[in-house]
Amino acid sequence: MPGNSFGQLFRITTWGESHGAAVGVVVDGCPAGLGLSPADIQFELDRRRPGQSKITTQRKEPDTVEILSGVFEGKTLGTPISMLVRNTDAISKSYEDIKDTYRPGHADFTYDARFGFRDYRGGGRSSARETVGRVAAGAIAKKILGLEGITTRGFVRSVGKIVAKKTDFDEIEKNIVRCPDASKADEMIELIDKVRREGDSIGGTVEVITRGLPPGLGSPVFNKIDADLAAALMSLGGIRGFEVGLGFEASKKKGSQVNDLLYKDKDGKLGFKTNNAGGLLGGITNGADLVVRIAIKPTSSISKVQKTVDKWGNPKELVVKGRHDPCLCPRAVPIAEAMVNLVLADHLLMSRTARI
Repeated sequence: MPGNSFGQLFRITTWGESHGAAVGVVVDGCPAGLGLSPADIQFELDRRRPGQSKITTQRKEPDTVEILSGVFEGKTLGTPISMLVRNTDAISKSYEDIKDTYRPGHADFTYDARFGFRDYRGGGRSSARETVGRVAAGAIAKKILGLEGITTRGFVRSVGKIVAKKTDFDEIEKNIVRCPDASKADEMIELIDKVRREGDSIGGTVEVITRGLPPGLGSPVFNKIDADLAAALMSLGGIRGFEVGLGFEASKKKGSQVNDLLYKDKDGKLGFKTNNAGGLLGGITNGADLVVRIAIKPTSSISKVQKTVDKWGNPKELVVKGRHDPCLCPRAVPIAEAMVNLVLADHLLMSRTARI
């Protein structure tokens, strides 16, 4: 399998390279009649685009979307939706000197091992530029979920050892690091800017919370929602960990501390007193908030001198040129949201086939 497609009923195929003519996506399986405009897509792409602040890459791309098919008079046709975003600010000469040199932390060596040939400009297909297509497709999934009152919000939970303690959704877009804790945002920004000036990078975590999910979405065996979310989010570059609810913290506790106890509210509906499970039981939504978290490594492209080898094994000293994010987390937020929405929209459509 080539590995460029994701999803079952709501299926996407991304295409394009970092320094190619364009990047984009084909979305298949979107129901007909959904109101959709370029502005719906552009809003999400603007949140992902490079050059937003001093703590992101300074590559300047407008990321203007063009919808080529599948939409007529503002509504989806039920046919494949093809979307394109042109690359306008690629500086390929930055990579000429290292086209045969393997960059530490990058996929250069493994791409050569897999294909025997690769586009070395900006990482080619392995670049985060590929996620433009995911975010564009995720905007459509977001609209489908919105019809059911389902909303997804992501934010930066930590950068390095600085952890946001509060979760105020109103704060997320008020600071350039997308931190939900105003008291920690400045610390995060200062740390990212410090490592940038040192020619280095820093990692962190991104959390995504989805509200309004009904109980009963998901499949009990291979297509558990958490399994599909893990596949979706771990398919992003730089992700080194995934967890739901308490995640790895649950391994340190007793069952009596972790189990979420059920109760009936005053309206006669069943609910849970806690949400340690993160909204999922047996891979199926339980009606509580879906809470997932990803660990993101420090950006591999740094301007410090590093020792490596070229493809023939000759020792090299490497200085990576070009424009790179000193921390992937702030721009990863809309990308992570998109992947969560893609999984949930797919499962929402599949849920329609679960009963006669």
